[in-house]
Amino acid sequence: MERVYLKTKIFYGENSLERLASICGKRIWIICDKFLIDNGSIRKVLEVIDNSNEVKLFNGVLPDTPLTVIGKGVAILTQFKPEVVIAFGGGSAIDTAKGILYFGREMKIAGNVPLIAIPTTSGTGSEVTAATVVVDHETKQKHIFFDDSIYPDEAILDAKLTLTLPPDITANTGMDVMTHALEAYVANGSSVYTDAMAEKAVELIMKSLLKCYRCGDDLEARGEMLLASSLAGIAFSIAGLGISHSIAHQVGGTFHIAHGLANAILLNEVILFNGQDERVFAKYAKMAYQTGMVERNADPKLAVAVLLTFIRSLKKLMNMPVSLSECGVTQVDFDKYVQYVSQNALNDGCTPMNPRRITAQDVETLLKKIY
Repeated sequence: MERVYLKTKIFYGENSLERLASICGKRIWIICDKFLIDNGSIRKVLEVIDNSNEVKLFNGVLPDTPLTVIGKGVAILTQFKPEVVIAFGGGSAIDTAKGILYFGREMKIAGNVPLIAIPTTSGTGSEVTAATVVVDHETKQKHIFFDDSIYPDEAILDAKLTLTLPPDITANTGMDVMTHALEAYVANGSSVYTDAMAEKAVELIMKSLLKCYRCGDDLEARGEMLLASSLAGIAFSIAGLGISHSIAHQVGGTFHIAHGLANAILLNEVILFNGQDERVFAKYAKMAYQTGMVERNADPKLAVAVLLTFIRSLKKLMNMPVSLSECGVTQVDFDKYVQYVSQNALNDGCTPMNPRRITAQDVETLLKKIY
């Protein structure tokens, strides 16, 4: 028996932020980072919220969601006792809110407080997933965990909130969406439902990511990338991910490389590794057929080659680094941590869903190829 669980209500399109206007007489806790307060973005949310609500801001979100920040959040949760939690920002803000609520519920202090996720980037898909990623900075490890209780109750996808996203972050988060879609497509938990979402996500990426990179105020393209991100997020939350994310989590935690960029650097090598399995190779070819990269009667080897070339070309057109060394990782640090990263990646929560078995030595080989 297969299982598909979809919990999050999604509001998208023009004026979708107006959904917040229907909340009245509640204690609302908004979780975001300091940058969104300093640049005035938070006003777009506050202006919509009815004056009958009591609003409290938490601006302590940091990149890669440290466990220490979640601990501070749980303490505030205990004191303020919010009736609605709004996560506003990129993946770190949404993951922070999820982490706080998860541990708050474990400690019996959060109850069934609804979570509304409002992404300002088109990348993590965290607004529609049961996953959250936290970092233990003492051990330099990223930990991903899945639990149905941390699905956001609602997601608001307002493209206007992503218009000021810088080109480099647009590229990194966009390639994270691509990786989500392709990993979900071949993951052990993939199904007809997740395949359809992954295929549509890649189709939208093909149409809109480069437009967003080159013309950040293209509202239509930004909206399509938000949809691609949420579709890929739903797909991987059901199907699982794989070793690109397993390795990217640890590369990010150890070498402080942005998550989407780490995935972008890894993606082609992971496709080549997983594609050594005939069934998985056929699935990658199917993605190229379904999204119109090649004609349906094209040879599967050509189809996968075109998929790899498309990814490589997209990264080049967006001026993305293609190796860890280009990201500033020194040979000394790489040699020092490569075995540590490899073993942690093997133990990562995404690894079991990878369609091909992998060893620590395999991970080390992949890392050396991308250095």
